[in-house]
Amino acid sequence: MSTQKSSQKLDQIVAQARRASEEREQGYRAKALKLYPWICGRCAREFNRQNLRELTVHHRDHDHDNNPADGSNWELLCVYCHDNEHSRLTDSGYGDLATQAKNKTARHNPFADLATMMKKSK
Repeated sequence: MSTQKSSQKLDQIVAQARRASEEREQGYRAKALKLYPWICGRCAREFNRQNLRELTVHHRDHDHDNNPADGSNWELLCVYCHDNEHSRLTDSGYGDLATQAKNKTARHNPFADLATMMKKSK
């Protein structure tokens, strides 16, 4: 490959990288990182450029299409707290089933007629 072609290919790659970066900057993560301090909203861990990839945007209403410009549906969470938040949501569904089962009134009572059965066996 000639030097000129290599240079053109490199220019194209750099231009594509710049466009991709600008597109990401328009995304909700970039906006959230500009709006909020780089601190996890749950554990208060602080972030810098070296570990910023571990800071995520959590949608409070769990709707990834709900991205108001004021960031009112966003919360910055570290990957661990974000995972915990979604696990709690999943686990709460199981908790509801357990609560429903606990509150159900039993309809069958195997000992309802125990006195009669005891008299018959004598």
